[in-house]
Amino acid sequence: MLLSRTGVVFSAIVAGTALMAQPAWSQKNYDLTMGIIVSPGDAYTAMTASVPDRIKKATNGRVSVTVSDSLVAPAQIASAVRDGRLPMSAALHTYLAADEPRMGIFNLPGLIDNIDEFHKVRQAFWAKDTAQIWLDKWGAVVLAEGAWCPTRLFSKTPIHTIEDFQNKRIRVHNPQTAALLNALGAKPTPMAVPEIMPGLERGVIDGVFISTCVGGALEFWRVAKNVQDWGIGPITGWAILVNKAEWEGLPADIRQQMQGAMAELEKDAYSQYNAFVQAALDNMKKNGVEPWSASAADRAKLNQAQYTKPVIDSWVARAKEVGFDGEAYVAKVRQALGKPAP
Repeated sequence: MLLSRTGVVFSAIVAGTALMAQPAWSQKNYDLTMGIIVSPGDAYTAMTASVPDRIKKATNGRVSVTVSDSLVAPAQIASAVRDGRLPMSAALHTYLAADEPRMGIFNLPGLIDNIDEFHKVRQAFWAKDTAQIWLDKWGAVVLAEGAWCPTRLFSKTPIHTIEDFQNKRIRVHNPQTAALLNALGAKPTPMAVPEIMPGLERGVIDGVFISTCVGGALEFWRVAKNVQDWGIGPITGWAILVNKAEWEGLPADIRQQMQGAMAELEKDAYSQYNAFVQAALDNMKKNGVEPWSASAADRAKLNQAQYTKPVIDSWVARAKEVGFDGEAYVAKVRQALGKPAP
């Protein structure tokens, strides 16, 4: 009896050892597709393009990621992950701000003014908050985050005063900027990126708010030669997402390897951010375009309550509909930045 039990135990050990010692070629491999948005020149594109190599290296070739910018429309890039049409995507928070106001906190006027302030708010609470929102509302796990180059206004005629906004038809990509432009007397116009250049050329729009890097790479300055920084909706965040069920179906070791690779990507996205911005500005200057920035006095005038109150009020009202205290959330942002209430 003793010999029999010993034999059984020995056989089990041998079988377990053989299983653990399986060669790499016999392990299961995984293929994932990631949807992205067309954004030439921006850190977003450089970082998302690097995902396949980073993950392949981290997982020793067990996970292959294919990046595509043509599988779904930009506005559907998050819902495609939620619905299982895509296992992964690199989505913009801004596109979801109408449904979930917290995704557009950085588009509120006079609140988060630059990438450093964006970092502070992210690290204080916002990254954790939005990770939970992605999970609860979009069934998605956040692997990494980053930000687009600062938003600038490319326009056909100079917009250097508050009065210059009057009656200008300007392309926007978020509800907060649209509300602000309405208050300034402009005419906010939603428009897909491929339609912007023809729209500028034909006079359908007078200007466009867009990433400095993307606007520069697409050479909007050839038609809209005035490139202006008003500090309006200056930051637009993005997140690399994976469908929750898809993620949980991966082995634990692969998930850990992918998380490590994406943590490095996020670190690179922020450390290289300013270099991308400067390269875009330098290229425009080389082509005879001199970017303009509104003075502190001009920005203070733009951020007067008569212009900003309608934006904040509409955001707070939407927050109430969604189920959170918008005023308290804005106060939380100000506290993280050490900014007093206006």
